[in-house]
This record gives sequence, C-alpha cells and structure tokens, in this order.
Amino acid sequence: MSGMSLAARPGREEHALLGAPGRYAAITVVVVALTAGVFVAVGDHGTLTSIQRWDDAWLRLMISGRAPPLTAIARTLNVLGLVYVTLPVRIAVAGFLALQRRWWHLSAFTLAVVVSEVLIGVLKGIYDRARPPGSLVATTGASFPSGHAVATSVTAVAAVIALVPPGRRRAWWGAAAVTFSVLMGLSRAYLAAHWLSDAVAGVLLGTSCALTAALVVGLLQRWWQGTRQRPAEAHRMAGIPPPDEVAGRRRTA
Repeated sequence: MSGMSLAARPGREEHALLGAPGRYAAITVVVVALTAGVFVAVGDHGTLTSIQRWDDAWLRLMISGRAPPLTAIARTLNVLGLVYVTLPVRIAVAGFLALQRRWWHLSAFTLAVVVSEVLIGVLKGIYDRARPPGSLVATTGASFPSGHAVATSVTAVAAVIALVPPGRRRAWWGAAAVTFSVLMGLSRAYLAAHWLSDAVAGVLLGTSCALTAALVVGLLQRWWQGTRQRPAEAHRMAGIPPPDEVAGRRRTA
C-alpha cells in the first residue's frame, strides 16, 4: 500500500486556486478599481492638492502622537518590510510550493511578486513624488507609492492564496494579511517615510497584484483541468480506462 501511495503522489491534482471564481473576480475588480482611483487622483494636480492637505494633516497628527513604544513598533515594521526580510520569505514560500509540486499556486505567487516589483520602479519614476520631511528612518527614491507597503501586501496576500486552500480558513488568514499590510502602511506614515496616500496606494497596489495574478492563473488552471477531464470522461463513457489511470496501474504493478 505504501508503494501505491508513493507512486500516486506525483500525479495528484492540485486543489483549485480559486474556490468561488465569480465572487473572487468581483472582489478583485473592486480592489483594482480602488487602486486605479487612488493613482488617478494622485496623478491629477487638482485632486493632489486636496490629497496633500490630508497628507499634511495626517503627518502632523502622527508627529504629535509619537511615543517610544509606537516608534519601536514602527521601526520593527520598517525592518520587516526590507528586502533582506521579504526576499527570504518569498524564496521560502516559492521553495515550499515547488517541493509540493503545486505549480499553479507557485505561478500565481511568482507572477504577483514579479509584477509588483516591476510596477514599484516604474510608478515611482512616473510620479516622482517628494517624500515628507523629517523621516525617522533612512529612505531612498521617490515617495509614491510606498515600496514597503507594496512588498508587504503582495507577499502576505499572495502567500495566503498560494498556501491556504479556499474556504473560511483562507478568509481568516487573508484578513490577517490585509491587517498586517495596513499596519505596515500606517507605520510608514508614522515614521514620516511616506505620505499617507503613498501608503494607501502601496497597500492597494500590492493587494491588487496578488488578487489579479491569482485570478488569471486560477482561470487558466480551471481551463486546463477542464481540457484534461473531457477526454477522461469520454474514455469512461466508452468503457475505456483513461491513459493516466492506465499509467498509474503500470507504476503500481
């Protein structure tokens, strides 16, 4: 029996990346629309003036509310968002998925991370927004969007989608991932490393990348599995064992 289970294991079919594609697509559309709205608003000089007033007010609030414990937490989050932390986490997730031969899940995770990294550099160059004055941590490059917020949200959300099967458990882990991403974004504004709108845009962009990548790969997975199931069903209706079933019998013989 152990030989049969070991022989069948490589041929196991991955569980579906998306549990309810229609609902998932609706959520993705809403998040992407919000993301696009923020980027359009910041890109327009008229609305940016109003946004900047909110950003200035939020920065003053953060400065007035600074306290040693909060600063320590924000500095810790700053370290957690650095590439020295996010890169090993990403490699670990990708390595685990590869070892498990969950290629569709690995593809969704990798696609989300790669697209987000490309967009960070491109968008920072396009917007070229100056950072707030008086940052409590070292910063480089333009301010919009927040790279920490993008990296944290895309890694956390994409990891949950790739590692946790669809269902209530994924929903809880997804809520935790979004919460952590929001805290990362708020910490960037607290430290004056970014404007609040930079952080909001970063969280939305990272989440959008994770959701969109999973939606695209998940639909491809459903299509691919459908094309494989149709010939198998035809074989069974004709009373002929499917080729993969015959191959499995040969391996276990």
